[in-house]
Amino acid sequence: MNTQNVKAGVLGGLAGGLVFGMLMAMMGMLPMIASLAGSKSAVIGFIVHMVISAGIGLSFGLLLGNRVTGTGAGAWQGAVYGMVWWVLGPLVMMPLMMGMGVQFAQAFTTQNLMSLMGHVIYGGVLGVVFALLRSRTVATRQAVSRA
Repeated sequence: MNTQNVKAGVLGGLAGGLVFGMLMAMMGMLPMIASLAGSKSAVIGFIVHMVISAGIGLSFGLLLGNRVTGTGAGAWQGAVYGMVWWVLGPLVMMPLMMGMGVQFAQAFTTQNLMSLMGHVIYGGVLGVVFALLRSRTVATRQAVSRA
């Protein structure tokens, strides 16, 4: 396992989660996320969201980390990864956890399209931050090996 990819993925996931979390707060969505933990608190919703964001970032680092070659690649790979998690999260896993069944028929409602946009933004931030952290780590390693 590449620990640098894991670290960069978690930090990228937290950065993306922070941006997406602010958007969710403005839309009043955090209490719904809190319901996953049996709460209605926006603060609890934000904490749950950030834990999930870190986990998704970690998985990005593990699955795609070696394929990210720069910030442009990170942005588009992250955006696509965010789309995948839009399907897995709000359309499949979250509704199942809430006893509602999968929500594919509801995918193109205004609320779900806004969620898709948020997931794409999350993924783009994740990918760019990941690429920046990895390039810094590689540059540091190269400088140390030359010394």
